[in-house]
Amino acid sequence: MLIGIPRETLSGETRVAATPKSVEQLRKLGFEVSIEQGAGSKASFDDAAYEAAGATLVAAEQIWQAAMIYKVNAPTADEIERLQAGTTLVSFIWPAQNPELVEQLKNKGVTVMAMDMVPRISRAQSLDALSSMANIAGYRAVVEAAHEFGRFFTGQITAAGKVPPAKVLVIGAGVAGLAAIGAAGSLGAIVRAFDTRPEVKEQINSMGGEFLELDYEEDADSSDGYAKEMSKAFIDAEMALFMAQAKEVDIIITTALIPGKPAPKLITAEMVANMHPGSVIVDLAAQNGGNCELTKPGELFVSDNGVKIIGYTDLNGRLPTQSSTLYSTNLVNLAKLLCKEKDGNIKVDFDDVVLRNMTVVKDGEVTFPPPAISVSAAPKAAAQAQPKAEPHAKQPSNLKYYLGGVGVLLFAWLSAVAPAEFLSHFTVFVLACIVGYYVIWNVSHSLHTPLMSVTNAISGIIVVGALSQVGAGGFVTFLAFVAVLIASINVFGGFTVTHRMLKMFRKG
Repeated sequence: MLIGIPRETLSGETRVAATPKSVEQLRKLGFEVSIEQGAGSKASFDDAAYEAAGATLVAAEQIWQAAMIYKVNAPTADEIERLQAGTTLVSFIWPAQNPELVEQLKNKGVTVMAMDMVPRISRAQSLDALSSMANIAGYRAVVEAAHEFGRFFTGQITAAGKVPPAKVLVIGAGVAGLAAIGAAGSLGAIVRAFDTRPEVKEQINSMGGEFLELDYEEDADSSDGYAKEMSKAFIDAEMALFMAQAKEVDIIITTALIPGKPAPKLITAEMVANMHPGSVIVDLAAQNGGNCELTKPGELFVSDNGVKIIGYTDLNGRLPTQSSTLYSTNLVNLAKLLCKEKDGNIKVDFDDVVLRNMTVVKDGEVTFPPPAISVSAAPKAAAQAQPKAEPHAKQPSNLKYYLGGVGVLLFAWLSAVAPAEFLSHFTVFVLACIVGYYVIWNVSHSLHTPLMSVTNAISGIIVVGALSQVGAGGFVTFLAFVAVLIASINVFGGFTVTHRMLKMFRKG
């Protein structure tokens, strides 16, 4: 099967649906790949790199003859006209917001798979393009804020005086919000974050942010993996929190979206008026109307009191190479799901919940909306605690005194009859047990895995004792060989695992 990669025609779009690396991966699955000339130029992928990866360069008129089309944005009216009946189109579609587009695609007799309809289940994470793009948008939001902000993010003490760190508020701790928290924290800012779901507190804290809590409690979870719309009382409580924070923070990054609905208004004009001049608001929900009342989609707007409100809708396109790389990887993972035999032929299997959820039109028949998928179970109510009967007071037992006395007598007997070397070795052994116990007991739980791996390596000192018995002859030599083998596994395995874990903390 031939996969076609057209150039994106949407104004200002810089991304492309395939990279040279993804072309190689698609070819390994048995597909042929054709790409429109110059399709990857804005993402820093030249035609020669695509040809070297095995793709065929074609003109715009020929690309739509492919049996399968990979795109970033939904097709335009002209592109829909070029689609052939029976073609499979994969791109962002947004079917709930674009019913007319779905109807036009249905009339062309094609199969359409929406990358924005990937269900939020663990098995589908590798092709979750929304999360990939949200991650990039969250990072880029901090970059844009830093560009417009007139001070350092990190605090400094210089010969010219003390520079306070910037204070950043992130509203919404989804993929974009967490990326923004991490990026702002890495630049040295003091980061605070709020989300309607209290269970994300641990994630925020792990990224170095401070979780802002409300006194008002309300369940914000929904069965589709997104936060649901909250009650008026909850919204009033969070608006009061945002007003208080607006008076303190320098930068606000908003990421709140409700699927299929306009973005909720969380930052009012009054809040903006209470912010310091030179403060920055980055509204990641600008494309859906914005979380800030003063947001102008696609523009940088400066309020009367000097607050800069960034409503850019192309944050992903401002990192075109990275965005194209992640999106094309999502498409490759989709191809693996469609082509399990690696023979270049796809099968849209509706028994697969991921493929069923993504398919908007199949062979000219509209299949949207898909059956509901519950991706998170509602928390079970805590069982009412049963009153416990008062336990009978335990009678003090004399057994421990008897055992202690026997131990003292046994040690005294060993001291009298055992060689002096044994007594010294035994003393060292007991002290090692005591010291080892207290050392391990005081190690943080998060370090237990690296501790165990390096302990395995060090325990390989046993190999020295085994080597000393190799020349004993007979069965002892065999046992010594087995001991050397097992101890060597500990030595090499322990250090290998430790090395791998240390690499996880290295950049580059």
